[in-house]
Amino acid sequence: MKRSRFTEEQIIGILKEHQAGLGAKDLCRKHGVSDATFYKWRAKFGGMEVSDAKKLKALEAENAKLKKLLAEQMMDVSTLKEMLGKNF
Repeated sequence: MKRSRFTEEQIIGILKEHQAGLGAKDLCRKHGVSDATFYKWRAKFGGMEVSDAKKLKALEAENAKLKKLLAEQMMDVSTLKEMLGKNF
């Protein structure tokens, strides 16, 4: 996945500028991002504080780790079922 050149703190700062009254097009031009990127950020981080964004990032990382563990366990179970099926 492509890594953003903006941190969560910077994104939230840009969104707070928008809430303060600056236009979306002006902010996009000022920070060098597209309109689509700005609205995607607003959908994901709108109304958040920096601490909330850090918690969200930590939860997403934990969720990815748990999904990987689950997939590995499911592979182990299916392998064992195949092996038991061939032996009997």
